[in-house]
This record gives sequence, structure tokens and C-alpha cells, in this order.
Amino acid sequence: MLHSKKRIKTGPVGGQTRAKGAKKLQRVPGPTRGGTKQEAVLGMLRQPKGTTIAAIMKATGWQQHSVRGFFAGVVRNRLKLNLDSKMVDANRVYQITSADGGGPSSRQSRRRPA
Repeated sequence: MLHSKKRIKTGPVGGQTRAKGAKKLQRVPGPTRGGTKQEAVLGMLRQPKGTTIAAIMKATGWQQHSVRGFFAGVVRNRLKLNLDSKMVDANRVYQITSADGGGPSSRQSRRRPA
């Protein structure tokens, strides 16, 4: 015969209540640790002459699509840096053009005013 265990609903101890709705943590871009691949790539991009994807691939061991994903996801979206590219001697060279990143305050909203 199968016997089912009777479940007892347990509540908070000592009159404690749970907070309704968990607070969502917001990630704030801060200084990065030294000696990381991210810091190495950002250093290469901050050089006055810039860098190529091939040079970043060699320095980090990443594949080409990973470098491009890093540009889009970390450099542009998370850190809000302006990444510029130009053709130099048949090679595309990438460079961070400004440190302020042109955050939300410097862009005009495309939404209509209320």
C-alpha cells in the first residue's frame, strides 16, 4: 500500500513576512580587473592607431565571431563606448573614439512627447 505523506504548510517564523516582488539588480559598469582579456582588448582599442580583429584574435585566443560579439555586447551595449572602424591598407581597424560613451543623456529619444 502506498501512503502519501501529509504536507504541512510552513510559514514565516516569528511574524516575518516576505517582501512582495524581488528587487531587480541593475548592473552598473565599473572599473574592470587588471590582467583580464577584456581589459587587454579595451587597451588595444584605446590605442591611437586602433587594432584589427586579427590582432585581438591572436592576443585572446577568441574566434572572429566572439570578437565581434564582444564589440557589440560589451563595448557598445554594456560599457556604452563609441567604437569606430575604418579601412586602413585593406584592413578594418577598430578604435574607441571617446570615453564618455554617449550615454542616454546625449541621445535624442525617438518617442513622441506625451
